[in-house]
Amino acid sequence: MMKKVFHPYHLVEFSPWPLTGSLGALTLMTGLVNWFHQDLTPTILVGILIILMTMIQWWRDVTRESTYLGHHTTGVQQLLKWGMILFITSEVFFFLAFFWAFFHSSLAPTMELGCDWPPMGINPLDSFAIPLLNTAVLLSSGVTVTWAHHSIMSHKIKEFKLGLTYTILLGLYFTLLQVWEYLESSFTIADSVYGSTFFVATGFHGLHVIIGTSFLIVCRMRSNFNHYSPTHHFGFEAAAWYWHFVDVVWIFLYLCIYWWGSM
Repeated sequence: MMKKVFHPYHLVEFSPWPLTGSLGALTLMTGLVNWFHQDLTPTILVGILIILMTMIQWWRDVTRESTYLGHHTTGVQQLLKWGMILFITSEVFFFLAFFWAFFHSSLAPTMELGCDWPPMGINPLDSFAIPLLNTAVLLSSGVTVTWAHHSIMSHKIKEFKLGLTYTILLGLYFTLLQVWEYLESSFTIADSVYGSTFFVATGFHGLHVIIGTSFLIVCRMRSNFNHYSPTHHFGFEAAAWYWHFVDVVWIFLYLCIYWWGSM
């Protein structure tokens, strides 16, 4: 018989969700290829459905482990914090690649771009219109999520829920404004390197806002079941860190791409 080892760390049980998540991502990517080339969408919908089901089941298991089974001890939470820090660090370098591509083309425009930036024929968006409003919206959401964080640490549950709700509403409003901005844009992702870098950088940031909003929605739902306490709320804390990261990235996007890049 193998000797049972006692330690303060939680070893995650075997789970099918990493496999189903990978299959969902593969199905979604295949559906995107079909959509680009054949204008077919059923595979995309199947991929999104698989990913959503995986998210629901996986987050349910993590909630059960942390809240009801007591696996997320102080030591485990400390390691989870380091894991979140490393994840956000990887996201920083993810966006750094987009800024690198933008400045590589904008600081020294080639002859193909007419030696000018923005390239000839591109009518940039007004940085003092929707982008400025979105900046105010996202910075305001950073204030409300900080309010929620301080409220839960002070055991002010009502204010915690209120701050979370405001943050979610501001995140949804930001997404709606960005969709409107894209619909009103006079250029597309196919319009030179300007269109490519603009839509890839801002589009991936918009995707991160949607992901962060979904994190906060789950936290708001969990708050209704009293899953958080002043000393045990890392699920929300991780979502708040992620939201602050999204805020900081947007500031650089606004200053570099929207404001400076359109001058």
